[in-house]
Amino acid sequence: MTPLTDQIRRRIAAEGPITLAEYMRICLLDPAHGYYATRDPFGAAGDFVTAPEISQMFGELIGLALAQSWLDQGSPSPFTLAEAGPGRGTLMADILRATRVVPGFHAAMRIVLIEASPKLRNAQAEKLADYTPAWTDKIDDLPRRPLWFVANEFFDALPIRQFHRHGDGWAEVMVALDDPGLRLALAAPLPLPELAHRLPDTRDGDIVELCPAARPVAATIGQRIATYGGAALLIDYGGWRSLGDTFQALTAHEPVDPLAAPGLADLTAHVDFEPIALAAAPAVASGLTPQGAFLERLGIAARAEALARRLSGTARDSHLAAYRRLTLPEEMGTLFQILALTPPGASPVPGMNDPRPSAP
Repeated sequence: MTPLTDQIRRRIAAEGPITLAEYMRICLLDPAHGYYATRDPFGAAGDFVTAPEISQMFGELIGLALAQSWLDQGSPSPFTLAEAGPGRGTLMADILRATRVVPGFHAAMRIVLIEASPKLRNAQAEKLADYTPAWTDKIDDLPRRPLWFVANEFFDALPIRQFHRHGDGWAEVMVALDDPGLRLALAAPLPLPELAHRLPDTRDGDIVELCPAARPVAATIGQRIATYGGAALLIDYGGWRSLGDTFQALTAHEPVDPLAAPGLADLTAHVDFEPIALAAAPAVASGLTPQGAFLERLGIAARAEALARRLSGTARDSHLAAYRRLTLPEEMGTLFQILALTPPGASPVPGMNDPRPSAP
């Protein structure tokens, strides 16, 4: 039992079962007891480790890909360099270190971090003390000018709704009371216009997840890039077109029951990139690209070898293990996928697959 368990139980008792999306929102974002308000989830001492904390190479190559895209579009000045969900600021720090060598890039950039947590904003300010970032907690507040944007493990934390197919209808997964805690239950199946297009490729019992919050975020980013120029790199675990139950919780790097301790575990779901790509139109969406392939195309093997020459013993072993973790298919290499957005007619972001024939 946690403070949020009692809060959620009282709400359900008064109003009835709540959606999975509302449960995630409360658990992650409650200002007093929510996960992001009370914990530092990152690193070995936290609940998960992200790619920027595994190796500096990840952020360096992301930065150089963004900088090349900026050069390809004529080096506009000023431009916004933005990150959504910047954690402790590690990825942005690596991007900035790598792009120092790009003439004019730092003089033209205006850094904006999309972050709601005061605790994480303080950590980002410390990490980026040599720069002058601005903060906002809303994507809509990004300036109307050229935008180079990165989001690593941002979309996976946005609340999802989950549906089981029953005939031509869909039964939504709800969070209900279960003495003394909580349980998952199914609402009555109903036709759902948002999932009408999934009837041809699903069967009875199949599970499909929707992320309502992802579409307006993608639409805003896509509109900015299509109108003013720029590029986005959206990096997360997931795939193209949702199918199956991916709702999960992590505590201390181990999977746990998502309903067992509201507010004390990280809640996520795999990202469905298809609706994100469609919502971003008229920006052009690349083909979905495995993280490992993207990093290899950008030269991570050569960079890993160059860094390894300066190391020995356990430091060298750890460095090479980090390279393998980022790139190998059985590690993060294919689980994590990347979607790039660019303006119509612009050069693609280096390292990315060509657009799908059906993508905008």
